[in-house]
Amino acid sequence: MRKSVIVGAGVAGLATWAAYQCYSPRSQVWGRTFFGLDRFTPLMALTYDDGPNDPWTLRLLEVLEQHAVKATFFLIGRFVEQKPEIARAIVAAGHEVGIHTWDHPNLIFATPAEVRSQIERTRKVIFETTGVEPMLFRPPFGARTPITLSVVRRLGLTPVMWNVTCRDWERKTSPQSIMKLVARQACGGDIILLHDGHHRRMGADRSASVEATKQIIRKYKDRDYRFLTISEMMRQA
Repeated sequence: MRKSVIVGAGVAGLATWAAYQCYSPRSQVWGRTFFGLDRFTPLMALTYDDGPNDPWTLRLLEVLEQHAVKATFFLIGRFVEQKPEIARAIVAAGHEVGIHTWDHPNLIFATPAEVRSQIERTRKVIFETTGVEPMLFRPPFGARTPITLSVVRRLGLTPVMWNVTCRDWERKTSPQSIMKLVARQACGGDIILLHDGHHRRMGADRSASVEATKQIIRKYKDRDYRFLTISEMMRQA
């Protein structure tokens, strides 16, 4: 009996460890991903998931233009199809775009064929809409397995995670709560995860994320940080 309890506890512990490696933004166990530069490097990358989202992506573009900052947007294919004009506006403003799948499934439970379909369908609509072929990929929920990353790499994409989580998807988020999380985690070389949309619906309120973006830019520019796109940051690695 005791032996079976020990074995059961070991299996449960192993399962917990494996699940953690699937979701941890910094884990490299299942394959290498890019999640920022060496700490204390005075560089940052602002990244936004789940768009394009009407009207908040456009509001965000206004803020970024006002402060002369370029960001990276990981787009959901079905929303690009719904709002092609916003996807084109992102690219026209000089921002970088990456793939965030067609409809935001958890890829841990996807077959290789399903992962490929999610990526290729999204890459196609982004290219046909904007003329840009994206080379970056961010998995929904940050969830990946060796199978996921193998497919991503075979398709010539670089998987991108983050090291500063702002939790701006939560219902009670605010600019203040976002800024507290940034201050607690950021210390240079950071990829900041924010959201300009919601993976389930168009029109989700992202006003807190837009206002927090203003504050992040002002705070860290005052400290002589530079803001880069992900591709620019990878060239610094």
